[in-house]
Amino acid sequence: MATETIRDDMLPGMIAQAAEPLPDLDDPDFAAPFDALGSARVVLLGESSHGTSEFYRARAAITRRLVERHGFTIVAAEADWPDAAQIDAHIRDGHRPSCADGPPFKRFPTWMWRNREFTDLVSWMRGYNRTVADPDGKAGFFGLDLYSLDASITAVLGYLDGIDPETAREARRRYACLEPWQRRPEVYGRASMMEGFGRCQKEVLNVLRELLDRRLTYMRDDGIAYFDAERNARVVAAAERYYRSMYFADEDSWNLRDEHMADTLDALLKSRPGAKAVVWAHNSHIGDAQETGMSDRGELNLGQLCRERYGDDAVLVGFGTHAGTVAAATDWDAPMEIKQVLPSRPDSVERPFHDSGLGRLWLDLRAQGDTALRGKLAEPRLQRFIGVIYRPETERWSHYVESRLSRQFDHYVFFDETRAVTALPGPQEPGADDTFPFGL
Repeated sequence: MATETIRDDMLPGMIAQAAEPLPDLDDPDFAAPFDALGSARVVLLGESSHGTSEFYRARAAITRRLVERHGFTIVAAEADWPDAAQIDAHIRDGHRPSCADGPPFKRFPTWMWRNREFTDLVSWMRGYNRTVADPDGKAGFFGLDLYSLDASITAVLGYLDGIDPETAREARRRYACLEPWQRRPEVYGRASMMEGFGRCQKEVLNVLRELLDRRLTYMRDDGIAYFDAERNARVVAAAERYYRSMYFADEDSWNLRDEHMADTLDALLKSRPGAKAVVWAHNSHIGDAQETGMSDRGELNLGQLCRERYGDDAVLVGFGTHAGTVAAATDWDAPMEIKQVLPSRPDSVERPFHDSGLGRLWLDLRAQGDTALRGKLAEPRLQRFIGVIYRPETERWSHYVESRLSRQFDHYVFFDETRAVTALPGPQEPGADDTFPFGL
């Protein structure tokens, strides 16, 4: 059947015929179909909101399957490196020099990681690792993001204090350039527009350069500690560029962030030869940006970069929903609310999946026998992106982006009705300003 002869009203039936219905999330066999992803080197698992329980639970089930049965040992997430280091130390019963002080994930939005669904995965990973004798076979948890300017500076200085006090004193002098903005780095972005404030770029790069120049010496003492310090120094350098670029062009700051995430993932894979990684991030990061309206704004993303770097060894899995509830805020740094998600638009990617009548499904967009369906799903449609902010009153303009689904992802998982994550209590600090669209 030629693509041009397929009417829109035929698409739900085609999806129902081609998709695999999924059992309930509590069913032990929920993740069994995803054995098909086991041969990949990198599996990127998305979400169309940062506050939906089904997305976290499904990704957790798939991650458990890939770790337990297919040898994946890296779980990397859209999270800050020092906070993730605390989780990693817990699940691998070890010490990570870059661990942040106090409880992890204090920065807005706390519910993105401080929720019952993610905590259940952490508990499982800790239990699983205790059954693995080989340290290299244990699964670790790592952060890919660049918002931890303050904590990463503290981690670099702490490492150097212990191994090379003289270099630590020089690094402390260089990082002092950022001290006025260390806890509110977005203010540095505004200040950097004034003449002279670009000097911090040279200072933070010099700290990183010193670490790289002394790599062989430092690694003889403790290779893991050095790797942590180097990644934190790279976070500081990337964050300085990110906040400096925010006030010039949105696409520059977005691209810097996703390039940093891709480079961090690449470094993790190279640090553990033969390792395979599961990545958790928003659909806007893991779906190929070239196949969405993001490319019209000059934006690239992690999924696009992974396809370029790893080819078919990178598998991009998108997630979507029709309606339900979501944990989100109305404004940046505002309180979390449980919000009603509007039903998907008739002209959206999500609507034909809703109309298919399948409550939970997985669709293989690489399947060779479904060329007509793939062609139809390659037609531009609106796709909903909900970040940590959700504004249903302006949903069309705030949360929908044009996309070509079958080119954007390799697989698509859909839950017709979803509910909000179960947030856990804990301290919350103001969050560093995020990029458009609304905290993705």
